Amino acid sequence: MKTLLPAEWEPQWGVQLTWPHEGTDWKPYLKEITDTYLEMARAITQYEMLLVVAPDISLVRQQLIDGNVDISRVVFHQCPTNDTWARDHGFITLKMRDERGEMRDEKGEMRDERGEMRDEREEMVMLDFCFNGWGKKFKAEKDNAINKSLFPSLISHLSSLIYESCLDFVLEGGSIESDGKGTIFTTSSCLLAPNRNQPLTREQIEEELKRRLHAERIVWIDHGHLTGDDTDGHIDTLARIAPNDTLIYIGCDDEGDEQFVELKAMEDQLATFRTRQGKPYRLLRLPLPDPIYDDGERLPATYANYLIINGAVLVPTYGQADKDAEAIRIIQQAFPDRKMIPIDSRTIIRQHGSIHCCTMQFPL
Repeated sequence: MKTLLPAEWEPQWGVQLTWPHEGTDWKPYLKEITDTYLEMARAITQYEMLLVVAPDISLVRQQLIDGNVDISRVVFHQCPTNDTWARDHGFITLKMRDERGEMRDEKGEMRDERGEMRDEREEMVMLDFCFNGWGKKFKAEKDNAINKSLFPSLISHLSSLIYESCLDFVLEGGSIESDGKGTIFTTSSCLLAPNRNQPLTREQIEEELKRRLHAERIVWIDHGHLTGDDTDGHIDTLARIAPNDTLIYIGCDDEGDEQFVELKAMEDQLATFRTRQGKPYRLLRLPLPDPIYDDGERLPATYANYLIINGAVLVPTYGQADKDAEAIRIIQQAFPDRKMIPIDSRTIIRQHGSIHCCTMQFPL
């Protein structure tokens, strides 16, 4: 058995949402963002469990009930929070994988290549990395403490858990993508950004990623930038790995767009990437949303920030009918057996994030 970071499309127990409240930057439009979170909650609970983290769970419980969310599929954890970006403060979970590549099915049962159930218990290692507000840009001390508070309650829902402190290393879930086979994709703009892990070099950070994530290779994307991005270029805003060695990425056709040069350079670099077998990746190009502004500031809207769950994909939309439909069509090509669920993300993007940023999955 070996331990790897599973791909997001592998079977999940549930998804974490860290709920918005008046003490967050969502306060000026708290009702609107709460409605968006309720929409995500309804979608998630159709397919798997939902973990809600909040300072006042009694208030959120009533919001969920009033919002027609299946409360029987919700687990609550109460603790202080700074903000809501579960992707970046949540656990990064490793799973045991048989040397032959066997994993659990969606019922949590280990099966071999013939589909027969096996007896081995698999452990999951919950990695608790340091979250420092994307390089000390924002307060994060409460969010950085969520995982340690949460872990004891997870044990009753997910068996064979191991807590591993990685608080000496800064790593956000939105900055990495895994193919589930030992390859981790990331961006140099984020992992080498100030106030993350200096004075470590790129080579040293790569070795840390391999060691902590049990990865066999790290693939670095060296280009790509969205105006208004607070994360220094999280990969989940730019390019995503999908089944069958597929890379889904955002492209730009407007040479007058301030993002054109960087996104074109990223596209060219993606074309040079090869699988471990030496084959080129299948590339699927997402459109770039038309510019969205808030008080004159361009926001980092992207269709790449979708969430994969059991049987479905939650796709961000921005009230741009043609481009929203094109993005859904392209993502459907990568996940033909999953339902596409559009989620209006125009409120989320006002705080410079989208669906994937708000969520963190727990594998089975």
